[in-house]
Amino acid sequence: MTELDNVKLGFGTWAMGGPFLGPDGSQVGWGPADDAESVKALQRSFELGVRLFDTADVYGCGHSETLVGQAFASVRDDVLIATKWGCGFDAATRRMTGNEGSVEYLRRAVEGSLRRLGTDRIDLYQLHIGDLPLEDAALLRDECEALVAAGKIRAYGWSTDDVERARFFAAGEHGVAAQADINVLFDNPEMYAGEYAVLCRRPLAMGLLARETFSTLPADDVRVTNPSWLRFFVDGKPSPEYFQAREAVRDVLTSGGRTLVQGALAWFWARSPRLIPIPGVRTVAQVEENAAALEFGPLTAEELAQVESVLRP
Repeated sequence: MTELDNVKLGFGTWAMGGPFLGPDGSQVGWGPADDAESVKALQRSFELGVRLFDTADVYGCGHSETLVGQAFASVRDDVLIATKWGCGFDAATRRMTGNEGSVEYLRRAVEGSLRRLGTDRIDLYQLHIGDLPLEDAALLRDECEALVAAGKIRAYGWSTDDVERARFFAAGEHGVAAQADINVLFDNPEMYAGEYAVLCRRPLAMGLLARETFSTLPADDVRVTNPSWLRFFVDGKPSPEYFQAREAVRDVLTSGGRTLVQGALAWFWARSPRLIPIPGVRTVAQVEENAAALEFGPLTAEELAQVESVLRP
């Protein structure tokens, strides 16, 4: 997908899906969301030149995809929609039901996403099970090629933090991307040493690189519920390790008039042309601050070297 070669910034929609539950009944959303504000935020993103939007069928158990479809119904041909499959869910109870790694589930999932998104094709379809065995993934990759041939998807990738898995999926004819945890506080350079683009989830460290205080996180916010994969927060408070790292590079990130958010995004563009940060948004204010980072551009070579010397000497 040559379009990704020119994309510098996308926006994620996990938070705007609203509350939903994991298979064990724990909260895995980001607390309450305002649907009208979410749609306004997406449309404002488009006005500001952002064209890539990342979602997943499981975000809000289908709700996030529905909002994305509503927001871009009139400009569908002018945006790139990336979504994911592999996490089963019950929309009625807004609860995940467990991982689904079969070809049969993939065939059902793509139809559900197309329906909710109100579109006839998905620009980037991503496997959402980060640790699926390669032998199972091979079958899914073959089926993705069949979906490309059928015109239902245009390209595919794997949302995983495992480099071998990311490269395996990207090695397919229409495998063009991976999605992984990467940000200025948590780098993974092996992930973007290949020939594919990398959509960087949690580019603002789940808000650690955006907010100053975290005393009012709602009880149904995933940063409070402590899932096993949570890295940047503990019991709703910033992890001391990552908070100290943030403070150590705050001055360089905010130099030149940037906000902390804008400096954190500028790091990606200085680090590698293959990286595409996709910060989550659900308000117009967040969209405007994030998009304004494009006007500042990347950190300078000197600023990047300073950051790296502090965080990864």
